[in-house]
Amino acid sequence: MGKERGLVQVYTGKGKGKTTAALGLAVRALGWGKRVYVCQFLKPAGVKSGEMCLMEKFPEQLRWERIENGWPLIKGGPSKELREKMRAAIAKIWPSIVKAVSEREYDLVILDEINCCLSEGLIEFSALEELFTSKHPQLELILTGRGASPELIQAADLVSEVLDIKHPYSKGTIARKGIEY
Repeated sequence: MGKERGLVQVYTGKGKGKTTAALGLAVRALGWGKRVYVCQFLKPAGVKSGEMCLMEKFPEQLRWERIENGWPLIKGGPSKELREKMRAAIAKIWPSIVKAVSEREYDLVILDEINCCLSEGLIEFSALEELFTSKHPQLELILTGRGASPELIQAADLVSEVLDIKHPYSKGTIARKGIEY
């Protein structure tokens, strides 16, 4: 994140740890005095995470935004109304994301759960293509979430797939404060 070329990284797959990996990069960048922008798209409304608590300690280096929503994390999917609400919310915030990526106000930009937004039809791949084209050459751009499309995988410089081999959720263990959020 100095004079070298910034990459487009994608963390995808059904396993736990995509956001964790991306935020690990944010911590590393903040440690070196870099500027970081995190936008979370489909995280549950009103749930404060441990990483949000930590990141609040870097007000000069970090911008953290979350699209508050009622997006369901369980099977069954969102209603048509919620889908439209999310499309509108993404369209509203998208210009500030494009500005953050193109003007190099930040060294690292994380779009958390954007892959899911793409696979759910909440954003078009053409918007991501435009974002990649406008990206400042030295900015590192991280996209997380399940269901990265073949087009997104092809466009990225680095793609990591997190596999779900075994998870305690399948045995009824709920998300734990300080571990999963």
